[in-house]
Amino acid sequence: MEARGLLLLRAFSSLPLRLPCRRNPVSPPSSPLFKPFSSSSSSPRSASSQRTYRGPKPRRDLVREWVSRNDALVRSSPIFVGGVALLAVLLNRAFSGIAPVADASSSQSRADILTLALAVTDILTGLVWLSIRPKVVSPVVPQGVECERIKSGIANRAVLELLWAWKSLSTATCCKSFVVVHGGDCLLQIGFAAESLNKDGDAMIVDVHKLIEGSLYKSVMKSGKQSYLANLSLYPGRSELPFLPTNTQALILQPLGDTGIAIVGGDTIRGFTNFDQAWINLMAEKLDATLASTY
Repeated sequence: MEARGLLLLRAFSSLPLRLPCRRNPVSPPSSPLFKPFSSSSSSPRSASSQRTYRGPKPRRDLVREWVSRNDALVRSSPIFVGGVALLAVLLNRAFSGIAPVADASSSQSRADILTLALAVTDILTGLVWLSIRPKVVSPVVPQGVECERIKSGIANRAVLELLWAWKSLSTATCCKSFVVVHGGDCLLQIGFAAESLNKDGDAMIVDVHKLIEGSLYKSVMKSGKQSYLANLSLYPGRSELPFLPTNTQALILQPLGDTGIAIVGGDTIRGFTNFDQAWINLMAEKLDATLASTY
């Protein structure tokens, strides 16, 4: 039995082995997801058309856009409407055969008086719209000199952290002046600063002792919260910061822990948004942690 099995195994192994093949291979399904790529049939135009965004698009407020483009016309439109209404009432009174004198018993006279009052109201509204215009706030060029002063003796990590903070603020916000005081020393004064009293082209040095004794510093450190002066020219404490450019428009006083403060000066009135203020607050926490461990 074993010999017969071996003979059968040898006989089968000597036979040529042929794999079944299909004469008509099954083509891939004709679905847009399984289309084969063909360099000859594709073109940049068709490829770009397939990559176009087909999702929902933001709606455009056409009325608001038209009003913003034709601001002067919209503001003066009540004057034109009131003038046309007033002229129409007068012409109707003149050519309709009605007595020119107003008669309280006549319904036409009462209607004309009401129309005249509405026309005059429209004209006055147009005059008010033309006289009241929103003030355009634009950035100013800081009146001062550029400087970059870094206190010697602080760790390289702290220097890199301070320069990173300045680069970020000057790039993403309206910041033009940046001063960091920590531990009774001015660690960084960079950006624009007021010119020194000697008029020699050098920036005015930050008097840390005078700054600490001022009311602005004391109020910020007492509250422990950020202070935002959106229009610096309206605050009398501006005289406590003589090292800033004279035309600094906005200011942020950000405490750094219990012994430091960051002074951020901007070139635009109300130029720091709520997001900027929150971002500066988080940045101050990072700076305080770095300075506390390295300085």
